[in-house]
Amino acid sequence: MNKFKNVLWIIALLLILVLVGTVAWGYYKNATMEVKNPVATMEVENFGTVKIELYPDKAPETVANFIALANRGFYDGLTFHRVVKDFMIQGGDPEGTGTGGAKISNLKDGGEDTEYTIKGEFIANAVDNDLKFEEGVVGMARNDYTSYSSSLAEESYNSGSSQFFIMTAKNTSLNGYYTSFGKVIEGMDVVHNIENVEVKAADDSEESGNTEVSTPVNPVKITSIKVETYGYDYGLPNTLTPFDYTSWMYSQYGIDPSTLTSTGE
Repeated sequence: MNKFKNVLWIIALLLILVLVGTVAWGYYKNATMEVKNPVATMEVENFGTVKIELYPDKAPETVANFIALANRGFYDGLTFHRVVKDFMIQGGDPEGTGTGGAKISNLKDGGEDTEYTIKGEFIANAVDNDLKFEEGVVGMARNDYTSYSSSLAEESYNSGSSQFFIMTAKNTSLNGYYTSFGKVIEGMDVVHNIENVEVKAADDSEESGNTEVSTPVNPVKITSIKVETYGYDYGLPNTLTPFDYTSWMYSQYGIDPSTLTSTGE
């Protein structure tokens, strides 16, 4: 009987040692495992392939947002709607005009069909991101409401959604004020070819205040963007409610938007 008990004790001890060893190995593996940065592969119709390394250590919210949108097919079929030579190429707007953004439903199944924004990850917005805007660096586009009021800095900083841009030249004025979150590691020649397409003014009407010559004459179409995460789940970004610029403008003149009525022709 005692011999049988001794055997049970030995078996129990061996099981404990195996369990402790397994747990210790798991901790060691996690502590020493090098997680590779995610890499986005972008195919541009008639231009070629661009590969972009993303940096979650610099801008985790922005990288999570980009990965979620890309791997759900959000960018497939959109265009580079803004091209400025010796500066950058910009895309990711579902409207194709520079005024649109993604919706929560683009991030996840069952999400609300409403637009969202994310926190700007740069020094001016209290985020320590030291990735400089040099050739090939990828940044998140955002609005600048401070041209209307200097009090709207926070609303401007946190207005990014889905639009991104790729630098074709160094620009130090963006450092610390826009989110940089990746860099082209292959296909910079493709980016420069896009940079050199023929462009026109976004709106040729006299009433429009937008006279920037940056809209490609022939649309530059993003066929697809897919991100390899090497098995790591970056989750979803924390979403914010977009700033309602129209309501803010009404408030400056003491107008209650609910009292306004529309008329049709």
